[in-house]
Amino acid sequence: MSMQSRPWPQVPELTAQVARAVAARGPYPLAMRVRDELGELFPDTEFAEAFAERGRPGWSPGQLALVTVLQFVENLTDRAAAHRVRYGMDFKYALGLELDDPGFDASVLSEFRARLVEHNLEEKALELLLSSLRDRGLVKAGGKQRTDSTRVLAAVRDLNRLELAGETLRAALEALACAAPDWLADAVPVREWAERYGPRTDSWHPPASKTKRAEMALVYGRDGFALLEAVHSPAAPVWLRDLPALRVPRTVWMQNYHRTVTEAGTEVKRRESEDLPPGRLRLASPYDTDARYGLKQGSWWTGYKVHISETCDDPVPDPHDGEPAPRIITNIATTDATVTDAEMTEPIHQMLAARDLLPAEHFLDSGYPSAELIVAVKRNFGVVLVTPVLLNSSPQASAGAGFDRTAFTIDWDKRQAVCPRGSTSTWWSPASQRGTPAIVVKFDKQTCQACPVRDQCTRSRTGGRSLSLQPREQQEALDQARTEQSSEQWRTKYGTRAGIEGTIHQAVAVTGMRRARYRGLPKTHLEHAFSAVALNLLRLDAWWNGHPLDRTRTGHLARLGLSLAA
Repeated sequence: MSMQSRPWPQVPELTAQVARAVAARGPYPLAMRVRDELGELFPDTEFAEAFAERGRPGWSPGQLALVTVLQFVENLTDRAAAHRVRYGMDFKYALGLELDDPGFDASVLSEFRARLVEHNLEEKALELLLSSLRDRGLVKAGGKQRTDSTRVLAAVRDLNRLELAGETLRAALEALACAAPDWLADAVPVREWAERYGPRTDSWHPPASKTKRAEMALVYGRDGFALLEAVHSPAAPVWLRDLPALRVPRTVWMQNYHRTVTEAGTEVKRRESEDLPPGRLRLASPYDTDARYGLKQGSWWTGYKVHISETCDDPVPDPHDGEPAPRIITNIATTDATVTDAEMTEPIHQMLAARDLLPAEHFLDSGYPSAELIVAVKRNFGVVLVTPVLLNSSPQASAGAGFDRTAFTIDWDKRQAVCPRGSTSTWWSPASQRGTPAIVVKFDKQTCQACPVRDQCTRSRTGGRSLSLQPREQQEALDQARTEQSSEQWRTKYGTRAGIEGTIHQAVAVTGMRRARYRGLPKTHLEHAFSAVALNLLRLDAWWNGHPLDRTRTGHLARLGLSLAA
């Protein structure tokens, strides 16, 4: 399929006349408003690298991008989106189509997404929208932004280890039965295996007995090794080894089984839990090799995690219409479920810097920061992280009694500490604790043993008091953050971050962001990027129509209580 770059067609006169006549009877449709306000939002030239210059002409990629965004606005399937293009006057108006234009087949949308992923254009639509809004002064660098993450369920079924082995082998046999049926018939006992691996694992119940389940797991293990040996034998076609469906069994069997050589022959054993690879490497499904097992706040899931960033400046009325500018989603980051929030702190700022949308203050929850990150983000990006940090966990600080670290005066230039009683430390040594730089400070044990307040300072019976410090810049940033977050003024300021919860709710309710539509990390990220564009357009539409920003629902009982309190 080729693309001939051309400007979007003007809205045909008859299409505009009919669409506006119908729209006059109710709320002005979002699709039409977007065309009126933003014009040719997605030029074809921005997608040129994903399409050939010669060949059968296809649909305009810019128009397909807009259809995809509108699809997420209404949470439509591909078939439903193609139906709206064919019959919806608001879609025809937005795309500049004649009323009798037949549209396109639903499969075109799937092919379009595949091309975007193949050419790393997953975020192109979001970048183009943000660029347009930047030109209009609706989004800019500086100011305030907030970020939070939520889980995303993969578009595959959750599988335990027994089901994973059985379904992986079944999927490989299905692929081989299609690609090389004659070879497969000679290589394995097809009739026996067809009974064992024909039905999907979710269509029957595994044995209730733990012993029988263990026996079944070993049967799967032996069959899997037998299949892999047959595929890699000299008599097998070489190209079979490169089938994608055969790469997954190799990995799953390496992660879940091992073989030992005994006097009786080769014995297949299942790996114990402590012998399994880390979750970041362990496959969770043969159909989505990017999905991983995740854990957050006590909840397990299989899939991904998405990080959403948005503007959160104090509302300032627009000089033209009086309504404050809407909150705009500025960044979307998608990872597998095992990546922690702290690992994404710097990458998120790198993505914002690439768009020239770095905030001056960034509101985050306690999962994102560390003393090292607070310093690094300030130094590298000029961004102040407004976020709670973990409190001092020493026995004295936890008990709220005695002398915790803040009771000691640190003289960084002289490389020594002074205790509350005026004694000076005798040991200052750089060290490494759990792979991170640290400084260990110790006091003379003779001095500490004679101290009258020893019980309030250390629990050691024979040694003196010791302190663990981070490098100077990090330790001072940590101390400052801990001091600030204890004030009422800081807690009031930090309340700004809470609004991101509403954005996550909107993303889940409108676009279904918490359940992936597609398989694989690249396509899931593409879904999230288009969801962000859809949410931004919904907010812009509300702003264009003069709806109040961040309208919060209040129940009848709550309103009665507020009126009585007033």
